[in-house]
Parts: sequence; C-alpha cells; structure tokens
Amino acid sequence: MNIDLSGRIAVVTGATGQLGRTIVRTLARCGADTAVHYHANEKKAGELCAEIRAFGRRAVAVQADVSKPDSVTAMRDAIVKALGNPDIVVNNAVSQYKWKAILDQPVEDYVDQFGTCVLQNVNMAKAFVPAMIGKKWGRIIAINTDCAMQNFPTQSAYVAGKRGMDGVLRVLAREVGSHQITVNQVAPGWTISDRARAEGSEKQPAYEANIPLKRRGTDQDIANAVAFLASDLAGFITGAYVPVCGGTVMPAI
Repeated sequence: MNIDLSGRIAVVTGATGQLGRTIVRTLARCGADTAVHYHANEKKAGELCAEIRAFGRRAVAVQADVSKPDSVTAMRDAIVKALGNPDIVVNNAVSQYKWKAILDQPVEDYVDQFGTCVLQNVNMAKAFVPAMIGKKWGRIIAINTDCAMQNFPTQSAYVAGKRGMDGVLRVLAREVGSHQITVNQVAPGWTISDRARAEGSEKQPAYEANIPLKRRGTDQDIANAVAFLASDLAGFITGAYVPVCGGTVMPAI
C-alpha cells in the first residue's frame, strides 16, 4: 500500500523552514505538484522548487504574510495561475520569538503568535476551501505542537496561539465535512531537523529519557504523517489532533 498523491496540488506554508522543506519534498515524492510558500527566504524557495521539478513534478515559489488576508489572497491567485486550485493545504508557518515567563513576555509576542497560528488558518481556509467545496474533496493539515498539551513554563505565547488554532480547526472540520474535506492537525515534539544534524545536537539524553520511545522524532517522521493525512488512505479521519512525538503527550478520552 503506497501513498499516492498523483494529480494533487499542494501548498505548504513556511515551506523554507526546517520542517517545511521536508514536508515539501515528501509530498512531491508522493506525486503532488507543490506551491512553496516563503515569507522572506526566496533563495531557499527557489532551490526547493528545483528539487520538486527534479522529481518530475510542477512547482512554484510564492511569497505571502500568512497573517494578512490580502497577502494570502494574492498568493492564492498566483498558485491558481501557475498550478491550479490546491487540493491539499499544509499550514506549517509560524513566527519565531524568545520564550519567556508570562510576566516577562512582551504582549506583542502574543499578538504575533495569534497572527501566525490562528489567523493563518482562518486566512488559508477563506482562500482555498471554496475551490475544495466545488471539487467535493480537500485536505487541510495544520502543524500544531505537543507543547499545546504540556503547558510548561515559558511556553505561554506559543501555546496560546496553537490552542487558538486548534479551536478554529475543530470547528472548520465540522463545517466543511459534508463536502468531503478533512481538517486535521499534526503535533510534533522536539524534532530533529537539518539544523540539529549540522550542529551534531540530535541526541538530547535528558529529553529522550521522558519519551516512551526513548528517541527524538525526525522531520521525516512528521512529513510522513502529513503525507498520510493528505492521502485517500485518511479519507475518514477529520477533526484529529495527532501527536507525532514518541508519546511525550497522549490525548485521553
């Protein structure tokens, strides 16, 4: 049984980031044509497009501020012109900031996280779901985090944004389900990426000691879950928050 995304068009936000680039490559290897979103790293977006084309798939690099409706709408128009209407939307972008205790965390960081977590998912839905409704098929996959269940010190702005997007996406799953559009979330733990490999920091014994599987996950582990949820194999799964974190968090019934 293979994951076959042939004939599908995907858009991945934050595609030039550590996790995004692996998601892009994985979807392309599964057969999807892909729009590579970037906020500032145009060079990396171009390199990823070249990789996708080397797989025999179509690709386009698109810039947008995902927290701004007009910017997302312009991105959609560019994607439709170059590739067609996306069938698969992967909301992966998130802004970075320095984590601090609530009493020290600037209010602006909460606003920023709201924009790139909550508003990103609202803006992307408004831009891309109408065409999915017309097709009676669609996949929305958002990258959440195991932190949303941990609530550890200094995580507050990040957790606030991710918990907010969780609420939006669960409601969206109910609203668009009748159109055969699924809406799911993948929640990574502290993931090994290209940066960690380059730094030689893959092993983190203190962190791994608290993981039931006793290892950190990789960017490919996360991308595999995204590809599965994007496929017909996951056609009856919606509204799910799926931890891909080796068991650091375990949602309960």
